Amino acid sequence: MNRRKSRLKVGVISLGCSKNLVDTEILLGKLKQAGVEFANDPKKADTIIVNTCGFINPAKEEAIDYILEYAGNKKVIVMGCLVERYKQELMKEIPEVAAYFGTESWDEILEFLGLEKVKENKRILTTPKSYAYLKISEGCNRLCSFCTIPQIRGKYRSKTIQDLVEEAKWIAQQGIKEICVVSQDTTYYGRDLYGKNAIIKLLEELEKIDGINWIRLLYLYPTDVSNDLISYIANSSKVLPYFDIPLQHISDRVLKSMRRGYDKSFVERLVNRILSAIPNVVLRTSFIVGYPEEEPEDFQELLDFVEKGYFYWVGVFSYSAEEGTPAEVLGDRISYEEKERRKSILYEVQNEVIQRKNRDLLGKKFQMLVDGYDEDLGIVPVGRLWFQAPEVDGICYLETEWEVKEGDLISVLVKDFKEQDLLVEFVSE
Repeated sequence: MNRRKSRLKVGVISLGCSKNLVDTEILLGKLKQAGVEFANDPKKADTIIVNTCGFINPAKEEAIDYILEYAGNKKVIVMGCLVERYKQELMKEIPEVAAYFGTESWDEILEFLGLEKVKENKRILTTPKSYAYLKISEGCNRLCSFCTIPQIRGKYRSKTIQDLVEEAKWIAQQGIKEICVVSQDTTYYGRDLYGKNAIIKLLEELEKIDGINWIRLLYLYPTDVSNDLISYIANSSKVLPYFDIPLQHISDRVLKSMRRGYDKSFVERLVNRILSAIPNVVLRTSFIVGYPEEEPEDFQELLDFVEKGYFYWVGVFSYSAEEGTPAEVLGDRISYEEKERRKSILYEVQNEVIQRKNRDLLGKKFQMLVDGYDEDLGIVPVGRLWFQAPEVDGICYLETEWEVKEGDLISVLVKDFKEQDLLVEFVSE
């Protein structure tokens, strides 16, 4: 009697950013097509694959914690950014790991597992049925003093418009209504392939895809947010008037040391250009506090700028001294406690801005995209309005007697808010 060979059971853990998540989804698609069975609980898997982030120290520590939790008890494979930076050190310090692979090493992992390579692959989407990420490029050509991405991911490499449109069509066929366009530097898109920035050309093609209601641009480099792009978004029916523009700081002295290529006056002109062209626009940015060159007066300048309320959403990161970056020579002059203090103060100032903006929403109607149900009880529908990006901005809690499901686009009225989140109720069209 022949017994059927049991399938390999794999657990996959994805850490880091949305761009890393896309890499994980590609791996999942390849593993599935190769006949692998997935284990939702890594403890029940034969093999565990950890896709790591190696961007800043907290991310590295999180990855190491996951590796150590399973290495020695399970067959563990580690891939991703952390391996690109520290493969030799990891092999020496954690030899219990079965194998280490860098980024985009999907086929090598299949080969290591004794699986046949996959010719054609479709990602397995792990996001709710409301949205998915479309990664349009790999790498980065910027030379920011604090950043390791060019070392880890290499030079900027755009995917072709044709390939991206085909991928977006497939995403739409899965019932997804929102595409979040991501890369390390979205406004740079196409310069390597087409000789000039081609993000508008890509958007023109994406807008033609049936089933996609919202297109959200993430990670726009300030100096490449052109008047043409602003005008295009102002007149688009699908590209949301949501500008995610990481600024990192506002002090001229700090920006110069960071090698960002612009100063405070440029930022102010850019913000005013956007606000003038699109009155209902929502701006998001991110800042680094505790950079070695940041003196108390630089931090105060940043606080004053945030208090003006240009930005609805602000992410704040404590500076992380990274090996091999130009800023490494500056040392790590500011204590962890002081960095955290500045981070907390900046968030307090921004929270007051959010409260003011949320009060202005009361009694207004919007379209809400349903992401699912709350994590605690699983009975309250949650979703987002157009100016709330997945995972990083506030969410909406929905009051309704009607049954809703992931991916529904419904009309709601804003009733109340708590901190960053909104309470909304269902209303008829």
